[in-house]
Amino acid sequence: MRPMEQLIEKKAFLFDLDGTLVDSMWMWKAIDVEYLGRFGLGCPEDLQKVIEGMSFTETAVYFKERFGIKRSVEEIKADWVEMSLEKYKNEVPLKEGARQLLDWARSRGIRMGIATSNGRAMVDAVLDSLSIGGYFDQVTTACEVASGKPAPDIYLKVASDLGVGPGDCAVFEDVPAGIQAGKAAGMLVVAVDDDFSAHMDAEKRRLADCHIHSFLDLFGEGKEKGRGICS
Repeated sequence: MRPMEQLIEKKAFLFDLDGTLVDSMWMWKAIDVEYLGRFGLGCPEDLQKVIEGMSFTETAVYFKERFGIKRSVEEIKADWVEMSLEKYKNEVPLKEGARQLLDWARSRGIRMGIATSNGRAMVDAVLDSLSIGGYFDQVTTACEVASGKPAPDIYLKVASDLGVGPGDCAVFEDVPAGIQAGKAAGMLVVAVDDDFSAHMDAEKRRLADCHIHSFLDLFGEGKEKGRGICS
């Protein structure tokens, strides 16, 4: 079954941001390397997997505790905001076919929300830069809920704020923790390919209901036609 066949009946689309809606995961790995380098530290191989799905605050706490960084959690977060804002404003593009899907969903009256582990300042920067903020009825960060992904909290909150039941929502995610969060919330989950998480493709496909190479696959226009599949 093609993903669009299941998506067409949904009342709300909920999107992760980094790596799903926008091509930005490359930036965060570079920031981690640079930031740890300021303290004379290397970036461990397991870091990206360990912090996957954590909220912005949870990640700052983790950095402080694991690497013994003497700055406060709020100072660490402020450092990251400063390092990322210019990149979000000038270097981060939409993923292939994303605007086409947003236009299609809006034309059908499907409500849309963002559920991101990122901080609000960065979210606003990229939404403004790409002129896509107007598509979304709700934008929620993981700092607004009790637990970050893979807990379902953020997706349940976005759905509740949109006034849509979990079973009427479709989630788009690029990493396993996010996919698990959407599934735990009782939603249909579409795994979106991303270069950063390519090494986790097998796990993503196992966890998700559907997978796509790009959003263009939903319209039969992707470079690798036939890649979009639902179980």
